[in-house]
Amino acid sequence: MDWMPEFSRLFSVVSVSFYAATIALEALAARFYLANARYRAPDSFASMGMGVGYLLAGAVTSGMTFAVLSFVYKVRFFTMSPDSVWSWVALFFLDDFCYYWFHRISHECRFWWASHVNHHSSEYYNLSTAVRQPWTGGITGAWLAWAPLALLGFPPEMILIQQSINLFYQFWIHTEVIHRMPHWFELVFNTPSHHRVHHATNPRYLDRNYAGILMVWDRLFGTFSPELDEERARYGIVHNLDSFNPLKIAFHEWLGIARDVAGARSLREAAGCIFGPPGWKQQQTAKHIRAAWEESRVGAE
Repeated sequence: MDWMPEFSRLFSVVSVSFYAATIALEALAARFYLANARYRAPDSFASMGMGVGYLLAGAVTSGMTFAVLSFVYKVRFFTMSPDSVWSWVALFFLDDFCYYWFHRISHECRFWWASHVNHHSSEYYNLSTAVRQPWTGGITGAWLAWAPLALLGFPPEMILIQQSINLFYQFWIHTEVIHRMPHWFELVFNTPSHHRVHHATNPRYLDRNYAGILMVWDRLFGTFSPELDEERARYGIVHNLDSFNPLKIAFHEWLGIARDVAGARSLREAAGCIFGPPGWKQQQTAKHIRAAWEESRVGAE
């Protein structure tokens, strides 16, 4: 276990360096029309500003996350050794399962969506979008989704390393440069094609493909949608922001919640504004939007 803290530090340095280099490479390739990628400088700088804020916020809240996981680990059912290959194999699948549900709930519960929404706020889809990360995830208890892993006996250090590996994998899928991977790969793993669907606001694609690494969870729980060549993804959020200000990107939904709660006419309505799905008060949730789209398709036929 002694090797894990040093590995985490080294992995963080290598990851950030890799992100910066590949974003610059893709942007340059796009600038000289060598790759199918769209960049807009203010948008990319906003994304990178969000990434810096994410690192700073993580430095503040990581201790709390580690303390909670450590507390749960003390009452664990089993003990999973970091020196066992099979422990890491098991953690790979269990971490990805936890990520699926964390990610899905982050879209279906406005309280967690308020933190996650900034990752979807860019109307461009490129490698810089991958670093547009939340600043408030630590204080909203996003780490709760991984607490069961500590209860099962995985040391907190193992959990945090596997989380980092999962996020590192997801970096490369934020691109339009890669159209499709081989068919077998598309069946098993998350890919740029699958994740473009996830970032799209088209009613057909809305709130689909929550996977981290493995697509099995979306296929199993009915949230998978393929990307169709005849329907190009439109990126962003349902009501796009007219701003590249990282502060507005990070906190606009929290302010929206505060306004809706202040105008609520009952405790039930206030609770719905906080914990219901995004768009609950206006009846513009993903389900409402998809249902209206499907009805329009039937009417058109």
